[in-house]
Amino acid sequence: MLKGTRCETAKCPMERQDRSLPPGQSKSVRRGQASEYGKRLRETQKVKRYYGLFDRQFRRYFERAQHSPENTGQALLMLLERRLDNVICKLGFAPSRKSARELITHKHFTVNGKYVTKPGYLVSVLDKISVREKESSRKMVRTWLEADPNRPVQPWLKLDVPNLIAGVVSLPTRDDVQIPVEEQLIVEFCSR
Repeated sequence: MLKGTRCETAKCPMERQDRSLPPGQSKSVRRGQASEYGKRLRETQKVKRYYGLFDRQFRRYFERAQHSPENTGQALLMLLERRLDNVICKLGFAPSRKSARELITHKHFTVNGKYVTKPGYLVSVLDKISVREKESSRKMVRTWLEADPNRPVQPWLKLDVPNLIAGVVSLPTRDDVQIPVEEQLIVEFCSR
């Protein structure tokens, strides 16, 4: 690496001793452990970022999970797993949830033969998700499926690769959620 003349003095930014300190004005202050509130907030933010949700959307899903007879935390994660953008991403029809959201709003997919333009559409058992009959849509989905041919399909989904049709066999369980999250902390944060 080429160094300037400043690096020959004690003011060299590459050689300074305070590199291990956090950025900011008072660098001598170390960050401590997160508080209980901070831990709960982190878990909530982790789930929101993973599924690409805003606060109001997340709050609606939480309220819906509260009214279900199941455990609130598990019901929340099951609702989020059933979102159409998440299902399309898990099937391999799109490389990410963000691109799946864009494809859904541009009418590249149908659910039970009808176009769905809302990424937050909740799929249910026996729903059939298929790629639009347009050649450009099918070609795009095929390239993503061929990019990762050994991609495992979760047990609650069924995929027919030659016809580009998928089906929901059953509802997802807590084991199907791949994000490492403690749902009890989320429930405690949202219930306050």
